[in-house]
Amino acid sequence: MTLDFDDRVLPAATSGAAPRVTVVQSSPDVGLDRFAQWLTGVDVHLVRADLGEPVPGPTEVGDGLLVLGGQMSAHDDAVAPWLRPLRDLLAVVSATDVPALGVCLGAQLLAVARGGRVEVAAPPGREAGVVDVRWRPEAADDALLGPVAALAGAARTSPQPSMHADAVVDLPRGAVWLASSSMYPFQAFRIGSAWGVQFHPEATAETLRTWADQHPEVDADAVAAQMADRAAEVETTGRAVAEAFTHLVASRAATRRVPV
Repeated sequence: MTLDFDDRVLPAATSGAAPRVTVVQSSPDVGLDRFAQWLTGVDVHLVRADLGEPVPGPTEVGDGLLVLGGQMSAHDDAVAPWLRPLRDLLAVVSATDVPALGVCLGAQLLAVARGGRVEVAAPPGREAGVVDVRWRPEAADDALLGPVAALAGAARTSPQPSMHADAVVDLPRGAVWLASSSMYPFQAFRIGSAWGVQFHPEATAETLRTWADQHPEVDADAVAAQMADRAAEVETTGRAVAEAFTHLVASRAATRRVPV
């Protein structure tokens, strides 16, 4: 995988060129994490919006878009002025054939961009630790999350790292509801060519512990114990998300190859 910070415009795809994925990062402590190793066979263009790098336009994202989480809310335009252009980008890209994935804050931005609603500091409180995500029947044939749901088997649940207090409370019109948890219903959804997941399939135990330490109401030791107890399952399901996403990106790239 190549991390490219400078070449922002993707030329027309040519035979043999790796698919290009744009990743937008909004917080210094919410990065690619394990996805940096799991997004194989693609060129990753990392945009550090939190460091002032401009959000690309829809024609510049390449063959895929990944919007990571962050410490701000989906409405914090005054704190993070790049959120408005990022919502605009998600609105446009999700209406094309380019696969897009929003994680946690990214999922909330996608929901708002397409007309859904996010509640800041939602009444159930902070969802922290390893959460059992329950797959709805609609997930079985889903192009991105179907493979993850299949791993769950008859139990229909997958353990996923989680750390959020804001939540999607109304899905956009036309969205497909894919997963829930006991605390928050909208753990995963699809709209157009984009997916939103409230959980963090990319997070390591170390990262989740760091986030837990920032919130006094969270038992950080319990969070760490949950990640240790379910480490193998968490890694398997997280890797499945990454692999399914890269497959979708590669498939999209293959449709726009220029014959030589």
